[in-house]
Amino acid sequence: MEGRPETGPLLDLAVRAEGLGFDSVWVGDSLLARPRHDPLTLLAAAAARTQKVQLGTAVFLPALRNPVVLAHQLATLDQISAGRLVLGVGIASDVPNIRAEFAAAGVPFEGRVGRMMEGLRLARALWTGKPVDWEGRWPVEGGVLGPTPHRPGGPPIWLAGSVRPAFERAARHFDGWFANEASLARWTEQWAEVKVILRETGRNPDKFVAAMYLTFAIDEDSGRAEQRIDAFLENYYGQPAAVMRRRQAYYAGPAAGAAEFLRGFADAGASHMIVRFTGDHDRNLDTFTRLRADLGW
Repeated sequence: MEGRPETGPLLDLAVRAEGLGFDSVWVGDSLLARPRHDPLTLLAAAAARTQKVQLGTAVFLPALRNPVVLAHQLATLDQISAGRLVLGVGIASDVPNIRAEFAAAGVPFEGRVGRMMEGLRLARALWTGKPVDWEGRWPVEGGVLGPTPHRPGGPPIWLAGSVRPAFERAARHFDGWFANEASLARWTEQWAEVKVILRETGRNPDKFVAAMYLTFAIDEDSGRAEQRIDAFLENYYGQPAAVMRRRQAYYAGPAAGAAEFLRGFADAGASHMIVRFTGDHDRNLDTFTRLRADLGW
């Protein structure tokens, strides 16, 4: 997205993050709206360069893909990584450039929720390795997928969303909830809603992932940090920073405040923190390594 297409530095970052003790590395997904590398291809390369870190998508848009082809790709990637893949998924925001992306891919935007849900059900059926007969958008007659994923049943799926229907889908059908709610208070309320749904369906919240997606601009000069995060959000989303600040969790300021910001979500029940850095990535990795030590993580 920044006009630097070389993959070597990105793969080096993954290796360095693993060496520093981070638990996972993540990539985003977009065809045309936010130009970047294909996430599954990039993660396959990262899998070959790393040994332990989980490899995740934050977040992937299944509705843009044929689920039979996608199931094959994900099974192969899970084999390459020896079961380290985590599939973070979403339905995509309703903004003009993403609608245009769906149109360019020949996919109806209005039916994206149904396409995502059916497509993931079909992928999971194929991941069993047993013959699949499927009547729906993608008819399958006795289809057998090989190889199956390294992890029985396929990679865990975490669903993104900040509205009640997303909570229902995540809690009833998937392995985790992927949130980026702007405020800790609101996220705490939402997590309480998700846990109620989990218990209603007989699922244990302690075995369900509550993941947070957080954006950071670390700078001892708070004003400079605020300017940097505004510029980042506007460049990334093509919308006013004030709009995105109301939608997503972010922190701009000194490192000490960042630690407290993280601790707040962890204390409220977030089990995984997916951190997006603004600015120099190597410096940010070093800063967050110190923060994790201070937090005892």
